[in-house]
Amino acid sequence: MKNIKKIHLGQNGPLVSKLGLGCMRMSSIWGGPTPDETESIATIHEALDSGINFLNTGDFYGAGHNEMLIGKAIKGRRDDAFISVKFGAIFHNGQWLGLDLRPIAIKNFINYSLTRLGIETIDLYQPSRMDESVPVEDIIGTVADLIKEGKVRYIGVSEISADQLRKANSTYPISALEIGYSLADRQIESELLPTARELGIGVVAFANTAEGLLTGELKAPLPENDYRDHFSRFQGENLIHNLQKVEVLKQLAHDKGCTPTQLAIAWVKDQGEHIMPLVSMSRRSRLPENTAAMDIVITPEEMNTLNTTFAAGAILGGTYLQR
Repeated sequence: MKNIKKIHLGQNGPLVSKLGLGCMRMSSIWGGPTPDETESIATIHEALDSGINFLNTGDFYGAGHNEMLIGKAIKGRRDDAFISVKFGAIFHNGQWLGLDLRPIAIKNFINYSLTRLGIETIDLYQPSRMDESVPVEDIIGTVADLIKEGKVRYIGVSEISADQLRKANSTYPISALEIGYSLADRQIESELLPTARELGIGVVAFANTAEGLLTGELKAPLPENDYRDHFSRFQGENLIHNLQKVEVLKQLAHDKGCTPTQLAIAWVKDQGEHIMPLVSMSRRSRLPENTAAMDIVITPEEMNTLNTTFAAGAILGGTYLQR
């Protein structure tokens, strides 16, 4: 398997793989069954072997299961892995309860994460989103204190506004912004993306296929009990309209000899040297397709077709990614 290109995550930031591995799907998040742990660990090992060193998790993924899984996978390979951890989200029995980003809570969360991961320092530590009841400066300042203590190396942020990003960066240099970004979700291009670029902050872009919309495999209507049916873009006429747009992506991918998923990832990859596609996987069988996407070259004509077809507002309806 071909090694993945490395990039600096932000100005003077760490050297990480241009493609990141999202580990969320390796744990039960919404109350479903836990994926096969042996396969998940093998997937992490194979990703590390291929040069993907960026492993993304959250302390609330599977109520800590995800961190323990990663801890097992990187045992004896700590230097091969760059660990990114989100914190602050509170769940109970699979239900979202809110956020807790008080300094005292952050100092509690970090110690549990370090123990579950079996490491002394987390490479990138970031609030999962901002808690309006706690000043940005207090949240980031607390993580900065953890850097002084040797428990954290770099600070990231996630699900944040441009104004909050400026406040965070003025408190302590921010290395990475984790945010949803795809052909179907381009709202960050107006303010947030230019702000990150201006401040020299790397972008870790998740949901590259927009919850599967861009895979070319969806059909209308969705099956019963599909979780995406809660989002308006996957409902009724919206889904029919959106799938017509995806036909353009499917045709372009067919002409290039790749899959729509690969082309969607390649588009994100090509939005800037500072942008890392973060792809969630729990099976080794997904690795070849996703890593090969990093070698796809999109011509200016193809890029124009994609940007025109999927211009801001072209996809109808929203998801949880949209504010």
